[in-house]
Amino acid sequence: LPRLGEFNAQGFANTVWAFATAGVTAPKLFEAVADESLLRLGEFNAQNLANTAWAFATAGVTARSLFDAIADEALPRLRDFSLQELANTAW
Repeated sequence: LPRLGEFNAQGFANTVWAFATAGVTAPKLFEAVADESLLRLGEFNAQNLANTAWAFATAGVTARSLFDAIADEALPRLRDFSLQELANTAW
């Protein structure tokens, strides 16, 4: 996945969201997005965090370090989350 480094936060979130919504199994993609996202979670807004967490959970991809990092990133910004975003993140 050579171009993944060119993605912004929304690009990461939208990509995994689309694959999860379509029910497409893509373990290498999810692993690469998890690795790259861990380096850049500070760039993610509430919607990006929520959609990324939802996508990984929906796809059944275990990414413990990513989930922990999303929780750490989201906690001080909970007021920025809509109710739907909170539900998607907690789901």
